[in-house]
Amino acid sequence: MSLSLLTFRSLSSLPAGSVLGGFRVGAGAPPEPVGWPLQNLSTPVLHGGDPLLEGWVVPEGAPMQAGEHEGVAWRRSGDLLFGVVDVQEAGVTPEPGRSALQQAAFEVYARIFRLLDAQGLPHLWRLWNYMADINGEADGLERYRQFNMGRGDAFEAGARSVVGRVPAACALGVASGPLTVAFLAGPTPIVPVENPRQVSAFLYPDRYGPRSPTFSRAALVHPPGQEILFVSGTASIVGHQTVHAGDVRAQTAESLDNIAAVLDEASAKSRSGPFALGDLGYRAYVRHAADLATVREVVAQRLGDAPVTYLLADVCRSDLLVEIEGQCVR
Repeated sequence: MSLSLLTFRSLSSLPAGSVLGGFRVGAGAPPEPVGWPLQNLSTPVLHGGDPLLEGWVVPEGAPMQAGEHEGVAWRRSGDLLFGVVDVQEAGVTPEPGRSALQQAAFEVYARIFRLLDAQGLPHLWRLWNYMADINGEADGLERYRQFNMGRGDAFEAGARSVVGRVPAACALGVASGPLTVAFLAGPTPIVPVENPRQVSAFLYPDRYGPRSPTFSRAALVHPPGQEILFVSGTASIVGHQTVHAGDVRAQTAESLDNIAAVLDEASAKSRSGPFALGDLGYRAYVRHAADLATVREVVAQRLGDAPVTYLLADVCRSDLLVEIEGQCVR
């Protein structure tokens, strides 16, 4: 069964196929129900402006199951599972010693792991995490660091590793809304890919928070007859330190250098052949809308005609101005 990621402007323009799940990106009111798990990312699209839909699509007529499990909307085709869960921080009751966001992150991931166990699909492949005010401080700690604590606690409580073979992921900030997490899971473990130019995120020193982030720099996964490469959100970090503070042009170039290094590592592990920068489709998250022209110029020089969606979002560190993620489906 083949899986593909398609972008379309409206449901009427959806190409042939059945949508396993996907995303609506763009500012404005939430859409009408679409019949499949949908992560609504209400933040401006910086090029073109209008909201767009992205869907993971399987062939028309493929068997499909769907349901809801503890607030997780999910859809399954064969051994492929996509889900979305939103949690309002105001609706959670933190356990002693936890902030509302930390508790929300723990509950989101605990629910996801229970769903995976119930479905007999234990392996997370890719996660998309978004939250309000990611760089804000509450209860004496930056909110992104609180999120990492809740996520890591849930991995450990669910007997999942927090180092090594962990899924690809991103975590971005938006102006408002719930903690929203989308995921793609399957029956086989990922092949993790790290970046020799960077310290693995799950090994960051404690200067970045009480618990390190739980993600691989990239992940190779293998649905039947396919290979998919997920490149996690990638920014201007060398070793574990931000570089080129205040210089969006240099940060964009450094982010692409990091992706190129990840692709070299992924190519050495690939079953389908080497990966080049132009082989992927991308999302670029830009902190300041005024920086869009500069970011697009640098990206175009390096990626050519590769498809890129530019979104307004805050990156996980306040001194990072841009983050880029991508995927290649073969």
